Amino acid sequence: MRAELSRITAPRTKVGLVAGGLGAYWPQFPDLLPQLKHSSERVSERMRALGCEVVDVGFISDAQEGAVAAEKLRAAGCDIIVGFLTTYMTATMLLPVAQRSGAPVLLINLQPTESMDHATFDTGQWLAYCGACPLPEMANTFIRCGIPFRSVSGYLEDERAWAKIGRWVKAAGVRAALRRGRHGLMGHLYPGMLDVATDLTLVPANLGGHVEVLEFDDLRVRVEKVTDAEVTERMDLARDVFELADTVNDDDFSWAARVSVGLDRLVEDFSLDSLAYYHRGLDGEIHERLGAGMILGASLLTARGVPSAGEYELRTSLAMLIMDRLGGGGSFTELQALDFARGHVEMGHDGPAHLAISSKRPLLRGLGVYHGKRGWGVSVEFDVTHGPVTAFGLLHRPDGRFGLVVSEGEVVDGPLLRIGNTTSRVDFGCDPGEWTDAWSATGISHHWALGTGHRAAELRAVADLLGVDLIEVQP
Repeated sequence: MRAELSRITAPRTKVGLVAGGLGAYWPQFPDLLPQLKHSSERVSERMRALGCEVVDVGFISDAQEGAVAAEKLRAAGCDIIVGFLTTYMTATMLLPVAQRSGAPVLLINLQPTESMDHATFDTGQWLAYCGACPLPEMANTFIRCGIPFRSVSGYLEDERAWAKIGRWVKAAGVRAALRRGRHGLMGHLYPGMLDVATDLTLVPANLGGHVEVLEFDDLRVRVEKVTDAEVTERMDLARDVFELADTVNDDDFSWAARVSVGLDRLVEDFSLDSLAYYHRGLDGEIHERLGAGMILGASLLTARGVPSAGEYELRTSLAMLIMDRLGGGGSFTELQALDFARGHVEMGHDGPAHLAISSKRPLLRGLGVYHGKRGWGVSVEFDVTHGPVTAFGLLHRPDGRFGLVVSEGEVVDGPLLRIGNTTSRVDFGCDPGEWTDAWSATGISHHWALGTGHRAAELRAVADLLGVDLIEVQP
């Protein structure tokens, strides 16, 4: 994203790391422990290279040391616990770590190299490659104790294995962002959108976190305090970020800038990590004007890491947050049309958008009317960066459980409408009608997030850590 839109700082994922092996080996094979500790130091180094905070409690050799490590990791409040199986170790050494932390557990078995030198290795050298041996024991014990776990096996510099480990760390960061998140919900439901309605208790029940119910008056009082100098500064920022169409009216532009500054204060005052909003308003009164002036500020916030969705779409603002934390942006999206001649699904939305994933400099267009909504003003228009993308939404099941719905495609070239909407052509590799039927059959609402990159593997990890189902649409 452009330098002017610095992201709002989010806490780093906190990874608890413990390595271990069976202490009975150390007097028998004096060279073994130093080698294993060297490997554990390398794992700690590579973990830090993933951009996370690592709480490394060192190397354990027996159950007593395991209990001490467990207490340190419990007190640290980690987002994920990584147990490095360097050689054989008993399950009782790691079980308390998993039981006490309350965090998801990842077991890693990374032997020193791709293969042993069988002709020259003695028993001590073989044992450094024996991390696979205790993995079934750990799995059996954890399952019998009701502790979910996941594992990655490979070798120390195995990029395939580290890609998997990185996915689990990313997923843990998403889980943590949801569990400590504060999600604003401002205004009221768009009348008649039954699929959008969400029981607010289901958010902490399924994902954790807190939903802060806001009034548009919470925004109004902050907008009233915005100075003319702040409006000018925000308009200058918008001119740097956007191309302005000749339809942009100065009064509408300055009003959107004023609302944008007030919106930033609202987010700061309530410590919001995401926002969903809608207000119908009437006859040009202040609440209608506030609702109509949201698009610029909501788009700037989304690009800075606070996803903001219109039409009171709480589950989609959460989906946008998940996609953003995975690095895929995540823009407010719905179906717009099907192009059977080209085999494309056209999707996007009027209103706020994730500017960081625009294919080029986004356009700010002035509109005399917002279709289906009251008010007028400026709106954002762009096409998502061409290449791999993922459509992703949160499913609300009849039993109250959430699920994830995912489909990977590719944004491709083609004609686009110029009506102040985000619009992208997505090729899902099949007939667009068949994809639309399969996508709708999942029970997804009519809004979702569209993000860059193929994210199904990462989202499977997120679903695992959240304990929810994932449906992948591949017609």
